[in-house]
Amino acid sequence: MRSTIDISGKPAKRKRNNSETKPSKRARSESCEEDVQAQILLLETEIFESKKNYNNITALIKLLRDDDEDPENSVVAAISLCRVFTRLMVSGDMAKREGTSEKEVVVVEWVRERYSEYKMAILALLGEEGISSTALSLCMRLLKTEGQHLHNSKEYNFPTKFLMAIVRVLLKPGSDGSTRKEFGEKYVEESDDVRFYTLEAIEKILVEAPTQTSEPALLDNALEILTAIESVPESKDELEDFYIPAPKKTTHALFSLSQHKRRAQGAWLALMNLQMGKEQRKTILRLTATSIAPWFLKPELLMDFLTDSYDAGGSMSLLALSGVFYLIQEKNLDYPSFYRKLYSLLESEILHSKHRSRFLRLMDTFLASTHLPAVLVASFIKRLSRLMLNAPPGGVVAVVPWIYNLFKKHPTCTFMIHREATTAEARENLENEGMDDPFLPDEEDPMKTHAIESSLWEVVMLQSHYHPNVATLAKIISEQFTKQSYNLEDFLDHSYGSMLEAESAKDVKKVPVIEYEIPKKIFMKQDAASGADDTLLVKLWDFS
Repeated sequence: MRSTIDISGKPAKRKRNNSETKPSKRARSESCEEDVQAQILLLETEIFESKKNYNNITALIKLLRDDDEDPENSVVAAISLCRVFTRLMVSGDMAKREGTSEKEVVVVEWVRERYSEYKMAILALLGEEGISSTALSLCMRLLKTEGQHLHNSKEYNFPTKFLMAIVRVLLKPGSDGSTRKEFGEKYVEESDDVRFYTLEAIEKILVEAPTQTSEPALLDNALEILTAIESVPESKDELEDFYIPAPKKTTHALFSLSQHKRRAQGAWLALMNLQMGKEQRKTILRLTATSIAPWFLKPELLMDFLTDSYDAGGSMSLLALSGVFYLIQEKNLDYPSFYRKLYSLLESEILHSKHRSRFLRLMDTFLASTHLPAVLVASFIKRLSRLMLNAPPGGVVAVVPWIYNLFKKHPTCTFMIHREATTAEARENLENEGMDDPFLPDEEDPMKTHAIESSLWEVVMLQSHYHPNVATLAKIISEQFTKQSYNLEDFLDHSYGSMLEAESAKDVKKVPVIEYEIPKKIFMKQDAASGADDTLLVKLWDFS
């Protein structure tokens, strides 16, 4: 249809037929988006066709940074630029060669500058939620290509600065946790070289952080990456998985197990020097035996952190001693005051604490060795027996089998169960005046409490406990030790409520005799004609 012309010579406005509808806003937006993405692909294609079109790189970087209207276009531009720079690095167009003219050197330097701009832009995307995973994949693709092809040298070159920048973004407060987890599991855990240089980067970043004012999120983010490393190499033969082809020199640090451990040791020490909260400290203490200590070339460097944690008291002290015990047992670390510090934790509130089960499990581990002095073991048995006198039923039920098992492991301590006077004079004094308990409850050194000279009269007292389950269980100490040992897990998690439920669930074999008829008179004498007996209260007291 031809346009009509008005008198002034301008085209007249064409009337829209009813059948012609105006494109919707969404359709126009999708069309515009398709145009931008088509433009990106065209710019990329032109770059590959001729070096004269290298200025298209600047246009693509501009599209990458202009993400206010449509972030998807920025992602497409980022992917396109990744292909461009990857291809240029592989082809050698970004490296200076011998005999290169001055004009070509200028072009190479210009492309390298644009590559630096691109990396800064892609790192900015790495910190944005929703597209950070894609940005991470692009960064690691560039890292690999850069390490292989960017440097025109036969020497091994790992892009440590680029990796440092990636790690710095991932450690920032507010960064995407799922991307950080992906980085840890997919790259740090799987590749020995990425792990090596990531540990080095984490140490440098944490050392730079102010100790007293560091963000709590910085510690949590670093901890998330470090704990992604589940396997600790035990020999240099295990160092064989490299993200970038390994160096040819076998003397390189990447092939040294001690160098790998030194990097990990530095990263963990830098983390421990940060200001941290109570829960963060507990988390690190729980990881000491499994994820931290195996990396340390000098395990004694952990002692300052463990000692400071012990001084915090409560469950923190127990976790700290658990780490110390691992160092003593596995790393042959000398710590003479270990059992003295452990003994100091036996306070009255320990059997009332929610950490009671964990405490007894660890105590069972700490005192498992049959080479411990009987004097030492007796002090722990006696001290816990004394604490049971004021403990809830659930605490008593957990401790009694624990004591039984200790007697089986340390038969010398069984003298505490049944101690008799050896002379007639001693027996006479015992019957007439009784005896003083030689145990010294205020002594801090478990080797000097004289517990081995005492007896477990506390357990005998518990045999008359008001709770029938406690009384029955306490009697096992007085019976013959025919059972090999008890499974502590069957007793540790009992509470008063669970014991009451167990008691109420029992089948009643004999119905107890009860007074089901309410007496008419309680405080006064019954009428003679009623034939009812007076209550015991009336017989004992005169209320008239």
